[in-house]
Amino acid sequence: MSLVVHFEIHASEPQRLIDFYAQLLGWRFERFGQWQYWSIATGEGSIGAGSPGMGIDGGLTQREGPAPEAGAPVNGSTIVVGVDDVDASFARGIDLGGAAAVHPADLQGVGRVGYLRDPDGNVFGMISAVLGDGTDGRQQADAVDPMQATPEP
Repeated sequence: MSLVVHFEIHASEPQRLIDFYAQLLGWRFERFGQWQYWSIATGEGSIGAGSPGMGIDGGLTQREGPAPEAGAPVNGSTIVVGVDDVDASFARGIDLGGAAAVHPADLQGVGRVGYLRDPDGNVFGMISAVLGDGTDGRQQADAVDPMQATPEP
């Protein structure tokens, strides 16, 4: 089985998305040489040399074409980020210039999920094990397959 070890976000205005993700998720960005590319450090526990980690780091690059239109289907991949509080992070993302793609909802056996469009139209998800009522969604007896229950952004 192959482990995902890196993700990339495409940006029409890189600094705008750097500011958005840094303020929303606390990610750190570092320019990579002379290219329009920034490495993204997502925090402690990411995969590193010699350690499998529990998450991954990524990169942000200059978009080569128009940004996705609101309401258009996802064309590519969608990342989902673990957060402590989906509702608070979702609201903060809206305040920072994002837009709702799929409002937060509970998925029994999984947790609480919500999807935003960043200021450049990229869709990304946020997930927490904590349901809207404060209980642990992973502990539900009627657990479901998350691939069958995840809403389409």
